[in-house]
Amino acid sequence: MDLLRFATAGSVDDGKSTLIGRMLYDSKSIFTDQLESIERTSRERGDEYTDLALLTDGLRAEREQGITIDVAYRYFSTPKRKFIIADTPGHIQYTRNMVTGASTADAAIVLIDARKGIVEQSRRHAFLVSLLQVPHLILAINKMDLVDFSEDVYESIRAEFAQFAAKLEVADLQVIPVSALQGDNVVTRSERMPWYNGPSLLHHLETLHIASDRNLVDARFPVQYVIRPHQSSHHDYRGYAGRVTGGILRVGDEVLVLPSGLPSRIASIVDADGPVEAAFSPMSVTICLEDDLDISRGDMICRPHNQPSVSQDIDAMVCWMGNKPLEVGQRLAIKHTTRNARVLVKELQYELNINSLHRNSEASVLKLNEIGRVRLRSTAPLFADEYRRNRQTGGFVLIDEANNNTVGAGMIVNAD
Repeated sequence: MDLLRFATAGSVDDGKSTLIGRMLYDSKSIFTDQLESIERTSRERGDEYTDLALLTDGLRAEREQGITIDVAYRYFSTPKRKFIIADTPGHIQYTRNMVTGASTADAAIVLIDARKGIVEQSRRHAFLVSLLQVPHLILAINKMDLVDFSEDVYESIRAEFAQFAAKLEVADLQVIPVSALQGDNVVTRSERMPWYNGPSLLHHLETLHIASDRNLVDARFPVQYVIRPHQSSHHDYRGYAGRVTGGILRVGDEVLVLPSGLPSRIASIVDADGPVEAAFSPMSVTICLEDDLDISRGDMICRPHNQPSVSQDIDAMVCWMGNKPLEVGQRLAIKHTTRNARVLVKELQYELNINSLHRNSEASVLKLNEIGRVRLRSTAPLFADEYRRNRQTGGFVLIDEANNNTVGAGMIVNAD
């Protein structure tokens, strides 16, 4: 079975926790003792129903105490597919958490309260999904039971959101009316909305085609580790371990090593189960070359006629996660694929208002959770692609060397 990663987003009272709980419950992914616990707690609270949102109550309590501000992950599977849910906080001050959860997602679910319609937070999360190039966006119009399963309400919200999404880069949009509390259209189709002819939420997630979302054109293999066995019988063995971040690499292919520019040919490819003839994203493999070249961590193996940009100057959209603002002239460490360097912030071109999409070119700093376009100069060449073309080789993180904290996440717009 393949794996689908998806992120959930929505305002505080849109029913995100209930939706996750309902999906886990109806797909029989809850242990018996967990179900007994939330049933007992629901009775003690005087609820007339089992509150499935209690499955995430522990994490909510941690956030209220200021302990956890990271993304919470949930794992479950069905006979058709395995899933990882990135449960992201909905508050505006946790924009960085939304970026973290959605950065590796194949799909994103944005919840909307059918009574309230599209609010500022809905637009904000949809924009972030677009900015992060998440291939599939699902708009779940929740609490349909509180608007009498009205088709008019559904159509009104769907049309308004489609008009907003037309301004964004949304490749695939699916709108599904649901009632997370009562389970309508979450796992099984609802008989109370006969006017809706689409799939249930889980069925859509199970059948979502994600294989073509991967970049299988641009072969990219950042070297993570050089394997040199110490046994005398393997004295001539040299393998390069890492994860394929794009394209397909096959035994016998001609390749080029950056930054040296030296050519070679793939002699063998080995994964955890043994030799393979080809490797593609996101496989972790060890590659051996026919020539004995000087290759170390941070180098990249690619095709001779399909190379990434090799540059020290980078234009990027940066989501700032540090408590201290980002300023022009600031020096930071950068981690891009397996390559580490230092960068200088040369220019802040504009700060982007994620509510209005207005570009503020007069901004002099980027504050916590703000997003802006910056120009960076690195101490060593980076082997990069545009983020829209390859999310792995187009993304990076910025690190404060004083305390080793991650203070920024970047998406490369241009490496020239």
